[in-house]
Amino acid sequence: MFTCICLGPKRAGKTHLLKALQDPETIDETTFSMPTIGTGIYRIHFPTKSPNGDKNKPPPAEAPANIPHGGKNLPKSIQILEIGGSMAPLWRQYFDDVKKLIYVVDTSNLCQISAAGVLFYSILTEPRLQHNTKILLVLAKMDYSYRQMRNEALLMLQMQKLQKQIRQQVTIVEASAVTKVGLDPIYDWLQIP
Repeated sequence: MFTCICLGPKRAGKTHLLKALQDPETIDETTFSMPTIGTGIYRIHFPTKSPNGDKNKPPPAEAPANIPHGGKNLPKSIQILEIGGSMAPLWRQYFDDVKKLIYVVDTSNLCQISAAGVLFYSILTEPRLQHNTKILLVLAKMDYSYRQMRNEALLMLQMQKLQKQIRQQVTIVEASAVTKVGLDPIYDWLQIP
């Protein structure tokens, strides 16, 4: 089974985001993705940091599995299972052994945010995800949204109320696959054991 899964409503930007994490150079304003029917598997290689702190391009697939970092071995890559939004009724079948869950919401689509919130709540109430699962909420397509959209999205998702009621800590990241905003915090979150 996969220890990291990526979920979200249809057309939320999951595939685009994962492709940008896989190889940021392949995504630009002209790139589009087809909705995922079923599942997709992505291997994300983490960028390496040079001694001056700059991040380099992710290493090739044949790179060793772990890198030392401050006395710890951090993974050099992670495999993520994307489950299409049309499969929402079946998502629970994939929750066994999940340690990390990425939930993607399209912030440029106000109509979708409320429905995304309902799906998100149902995920957070799943007993198998309540104790040891790290949750990342990605506010995607921020390049298409106006600045206030982040606050509106969080209000519509009722995040303040939700954070008080759930056991999991939810990390929130604003991201754009096109402009690459938010990719570094996602890489960092994925590397946390």
